[in-house]
Amino acid sequence: MSRAHPVVAVTGSSGAGTSTVTDTFQQIFAREGVHAAIVHGDSFHRYDRAAMKQALEEAVAAGSTEFSHFGPDANLFDELEQLFRRYGETGSGKVRNYVHDDQEAALFERPPGTFTDWTDLAQGTDLLYYEGLHGAVQTETVDVARYADLRIGVVPIINLEWIQKLHRDRTKRGYSTEAVTDTILRRMPDYVHYICPQFANTHVNFQRVPVVDTSNPFIARWIPTADESMVVIRFADPRGIDFPYLLSMIDASFMSRANSIVIPGGKLDLAMQLILTPLIWRLVEKARTGGR
Repeated sequence: MSRAHPVVAVTGSSGAGTSTVTDTFQQIFAREGVHAAIVHGDSFHRYDRAAMKQALEEAVAAGSTEFSHFGPDANLFDELEQLFRRYGETGSGKVRNYVHDDQEAALFERPPGTFTDWTDLAQGTDLLYYEGLHGAVQTETVDVARYADLRIGVVPIINLEWIQKLHRDRTKRGYSTEAVTDTILRRMPDYVHYICPQFANTHVNFQRVPVVDTSNPFIARWIPTADESMVVIRFADPRGIDFPYLLSMIDASFMSRANSIVIPGGKLDLAMQLILTPLIWRLVEKARTGGR
């Protein structure tokens, strides 16, 4: 880990809500005057959209039913580890962007579903911020987690995660329920081996738990709202966390364990602001004083 060039990693599965957390972080960065280099995890996928489709077809033809974006075969884990390590050492690194849609195609002058060229990060940033699937991943040969100074997990209970993915992929990407279900099933082994273990490596986890019936996510007509949810916030190390202050600031919150606080879902943004702002400020202050 580096204190002169800190790395912040937000990790969560597809449909977990990491983009919402990124919005909160960007508010913190803007308010606190933090210049962050923003990196999205899908830029470290191994294949573009067309190549991924071909690779999946080849895997299925070879008898494999477990090839997915969650596992190492479809990702550049080595390059991601190298980025975190190099940024921590020098404040620099190589990045690219994945072009999602026509709007980004106009911005990057690349067709949707492709990557931009690799380029150097801008100089003079205060920290590196990563949001994606693998910000705390560890394998037998790669340890991305060790190079991130602050690791945040976003992990709704799995039925809610599936509901969010189903609604997103059907409404924004035009997929059928059956197609999304097939993807969920195909990804499950990699989910178990490469996504879930990351949440044991995070410093703080935010887990949204609906208080409405989500027993069959594949027929759910709506995503449970924030007001229909609670959020469990777990701290790997509760020392230094001012729980009485958080409880006084967040109405209807309570502690469920010595390292966990439970809040109403509608208070998630407030809780993130209260919890994450001092953590970010502490990292940035150390960076600006040369890591002392």
